[in-house]
Amino acid sequence: MSSRFGHVNLIARDWRALVAFYRDVFGCEPVGTERDLSGPLLEQGSGIEGAALRGIHLRLPGGRENGPTLEIFTYRLNDALAPGMPNRTGFGHIAFIVDDVPAKRAEVLRAGGSDHGAMVTTQTGARKITWQYLRDPEGNLIELQSWSD
Repeated sequence: MSSRFGHVNLIARDWRALVAFYRDVFGCEPVGTERDLSGPLLEQGSGIEGAALRGIHLRLPGGRENGPTLEIFTYRLNDALAPGMPNRTGFGHIAFIVDDVPAKRAEVLRAGGSDHGAMVTTQTGARKITWQYLRDPEGNLIELQSWSD
């Protein structure tokens, strides 16, 4: 089963200011549209009651047209004190695009990882994404994603 790098997530106090910094200092380019996400599927997938976030993806310098990206979001309620939570200020998780989220989840669990949040499928434009947060053996967050047309 193949895997490829998807994106790095950074939770910011002010996502617009941080996007400007990465754009101006490192030449990162906005990709796609601004995200404004909330609702039951985001709550289930993130494991955060009342989750709501805004932000955008930035193409990393030297990256191909379709990635990898730096995802910069601000949650409506950031939690600066919760280590390893999806809404903690700072780097939040590393994401991998996989062929099959349930199969890769099983591999993560067999290797000593654990679940965080539920597996969900959401619509993003014309595409669907199945995703889930898990933790590596040291508790760092990993997001598994599988996209379909």
